[in-house]
Amino acid sequence: MIKVTALTSGKNVPSARFRVRQHIEPLRHRGLCIREYTPSIDKYAPPPPCLAFSNPTALTLIKAVWKCAKISVRLPGTIGSWKGDLTWLEREIHPGFLTFEPFLKHPIVLDVDDAIWLTKPFGQSATSRIAKIADVVLAGNQHIADWFSSYAEDVRIVPTAIDTDRIRPRNFQDFAHSRRPFIIGWTGTSSNYPALYQIEKALEDFLKNHAAELWVMADQPPRFSELRSDKVRYVKWDPNSEITILGQMDVGLMPLPSDRWSLGKCSFKMLQYMAAGLPVVVSPVGMNNEILAMGDIGFSAITYDDWYDALSCLYEDSKLAYGYGVNGRLIAEKNFSLGVISRILAGIFKEFS
Repeated sequence: MIKVTALTSGKNVPSARFRVRQHIEPLRHRGLCIREYTPSIDKYAPPPPCLAFSNPTALTLIKAVWKCAKISVRLPGTIGSWKGDLTWLEREIHPGFLTFEPFLKHPIVLDVDDAIWLTKPFGQSATSRIAKIADVVLAGNQHIADWFSSYAEDVRIVPTAIDTDRIRPRNFQDFAHSRRPFIIGWTGTSSNYPALYQIEKALEDFLKNHAAELWVMADQPPRFSELRSDKVRYVKWDPNSEITILGQMDVGLMPLPSDRWSLGKCSFKMLQYMAAGLPVVVSPVGMNNEILAMGDIGFSAITYDDWYDALSCLYEDSKLAYGYGVNGRLIAEKNFSLGVISRILAGIFKEFS
């Protein structure tokens, strides 16, 4: 067995769960033993509320101490990397900084699924230095690969995998929404709410004129300014219930702003919806465009009319919606399934072991 030390960002961090953790068992069957070091404090965790102070000086000090604490809990993983044959580093150790990366055991496989070089305060310089240290960079999409190619000698595009055995589509009889309401779905982390708020007016008017609801599954409830509360259902994200919630949706949304950070997005929401057999309505930004070009799976939307008309079309024509969902499911199985991506990862790891 090839021993791989995986350093991840936290227990519930999506990139840790889907870029690394879900591959541990499939890779074991391919001859790789993955030892994951998960920090006791998630990399992106804010300071505990009990540490909040109104005094600016005290708050600055607390933030500095909290940052040091989050970096220090990565030390066991850094030491543990020397017990394996290679190191699998999921993103950087701490956002916007170079910390223990130079002390990790080689070969180092740097796994990136976001535009982390845009992270403050030193994302550009820190990420470029980490890229030069890495023996190979696994980029979640073409935009990420293009950026890292200026600093790393070996860059491979490895999409984020979807467990298509775990996420299953329902049949047409269940999908046809003779049952009401029509459920519009959005899932993700609350940090991505600003993109959802950008289409709030279109959602408000659609929900007002149709027997429909918006379901939002995330870590924190949204704070809409216009949507009626009786038309919105918030579901706190939970790994044990997310599949059930996805299975009750009729369409999946992935709005994105057209900015540099969005170009680094790896379309994971979109792929989740596709695996569940749902039609999608998404912003045509970055990797979303690439997946839309693979087949008839839904609609791209930019303007108010785009979002409203796309939802109306899927609401009125359940056969069309189901057909889009079937196409999306087939694309997810062929190109982004856990089995397909685990096979690619195993091949790369064996090259460097």
